Amino acid sequence: MKKYIVFLFALIITSCSKDDFSEKSIESKVVVEGWIEEGDYAQVLLSSSIPVTDVIDSTNVLNHVIRSAKITISDGQTSEVLRVKNDKNRVPPFVYFGSTLKGEAGKEYSLKIEYLNRVIEAITTIPKTVLLKSAEYIKKNDRDTTGYVFVKFDDPLSEKNYYQIATKIDHEEPIFVPAFYGNLDDKNFTTSEVSVQINRGILLFPKTKFTPYFADGDLIFVKLRTQNKEALDFWNSWQNEIVNSRNPIYPANTSLKSNIKGGIGIWAGYGQSTLVVRTPPK
Repeated sequence: MKKYIVFLFALIITSCSKDDFSEKSIESKVVVEGWIEEGDYAQVLLSSSIPVTDVIDSTNVLNHVIRSAKITISDGQTSEVLRVKNDKNRVPPFVYFGSTLKGEAGKEYSLKIEYLNRVIEAITTIPKTVLLKSAEYIKKNDRDTTGYVFVKFDDPLSEKNYYQIATKIDHEEPIFVPAFYGNLDDKNFTTSEVSVQINRGILLFPKTKFTPYFADGDLIFVKLRTQNKEALDFWNSWQNEIVNSRNPIYPANTSLKSNIKGGIGIWAGYGQSTLVVRTPPK
């Protein structure tokens, strides 16, 4: 199953305002979105940052994709150099992927990217997976043709956990998309039995007009990911950019958190649990 990627990072702008660009030449940064889930292989997207003065569309995003880097991941004992493939269902369509080193909970994974004269590095661990108990499509009344998804899971009392919920609509979204306000810190839970309403997240260059709800006829994949504090901080900072600018593909500023040394973005390990939700036919 394809993993969720909104490919936010090619769109990160430099810290200068538009007026500054008339006076300064800013070197583009290598932007990383990489992850390894429990039970699956690593995937990484690379790009260079897009200047604030550039037009942001699917063509320009493609022009900033990096396809010629050497990416190595390691768990301290085994190393693997990722290969790059073309996935025409995604924008941008180029993904570095592994096929040997499969993610295990509790293990630490290092990332090393060699590109031109640059070396970019990061380290992450995979938290334990927390299983989804249920995911259900609910409408306010039977006459409605749209509704929301509610998920339930048990937060382990003896563990500190951070979560992210993501969804993918079959045949409409090729990737998992983080739910809006779907990043959760268990310090905010009042009970270990958690019930959460899912609002659809925003996909870059969607095929259809964005709506925050789901609809009759949708086949919905729902994923609960456990994540580290670094990943939570990154995704919360990205969400803040969306809220502040009201534009999911044009951040208001560059306050995004990052755990990448020599670049910007995120390298994260995730536990994961996925359920399928079937809605009534249209």
